[in-house]
Amino acid sequence: MHDSPAFTYLILRRRPSLFPTCSLRLPPRLNPRQRSHTCCRLVVLRGFLLSSHNVLAFPDSYLFEWYRFTSQSILYIHNLICPYICNITNRSHALTSHQILCVALRFFANGSFLYNVGDAEHLSKATVCRAVRKVCLALKRLLHIFVVFPGHKPVRAIKEEFHRTAGESDGLLLGDRGYPCQPRLMTPYPDPEPGPQQNFNRAHCRTRARVEMTIGLLKAHFQCLRHLRVTPERACDIIVACVVLHNIATIRGEQHPALQFEDPDDDPIHLPAIQDGGAVRDTICHNHFRV
Repeated sequence: MHDSPAFTYLILRRRPSLFPTCSLRLPPRLNPRQRSHTCCRLVVLRGFLLSSHNVLAFPDSYLFEWYRFTSQSILYIHNLICPYICNITNRSHALTSHQILCVALRFFANGSFLYNVGDAEHLSKATVCRAVRKVCLALKRLLHIFVVFPGHKPVRAIKEEFHRTAGESDGLLLGDRGYPCQPRLMTPYPDPEPGPQQNFNRAHCRTRARVEMTIGLLKAHFQCLRHLRVTPERACDIIVACVVLHNIATIRGEQHPALQFEDPDDDPIHLPAIQDGGAVRDTICHNHFRV
């Protein structure tokens, strides 16, 4: 049944431009009832739509649009996480490990609702949810391999060097003008005066720019990060998975989508500084940014 013209027709109708020489249709001898029954069976057997047609056979341009990776990189990722995502049974047409990975990558790249991804891949929302969860947990296992400090220094040595640089402080967070200035969260001066305050704002902007660009690149690569509609715990796992995938893409030389950087400081909204936060900022400005 899987090689019948009817089955092939339903697979190819989604992307007829990829198969210009194909002109397939349902067998003409089937009466209307048989034709309807055949179509219904093919729709129910939705798992076969991916397995009977090799997704990785599509051109890399299409794969990058759908999954943000080329075929060789998808195979590379699959080999890394296959032991953690494969189903232990083939009952009820269980998804293969390749299918599970492609469904999750489609969600990461598209950023749509789970049921929209399911409609695109001919799967239920519950199936898509389970696939995304499996891949997230599998990629989370690789965090210590693909997310590391640059260089060859051990983490302990980096921490000690950081504390020597920061002194008694454990460090500060940097935020844009959308946040109030707090003792542990430094924001730029809304209307800096010439001299130390302008120097503080310039240093603040340079330091924060790299982080903002990295976050913007992640969101451009994986659209799901723009609007995560999951619990905070699940959101953390998705972010970790996307960071691991981003580093894999960088290591393998995958192309990156165009970066759309939006400077949050262009937003006129500014929250007033908390008294203690403003005092800490003034102290830092006076001690380190005097002309």
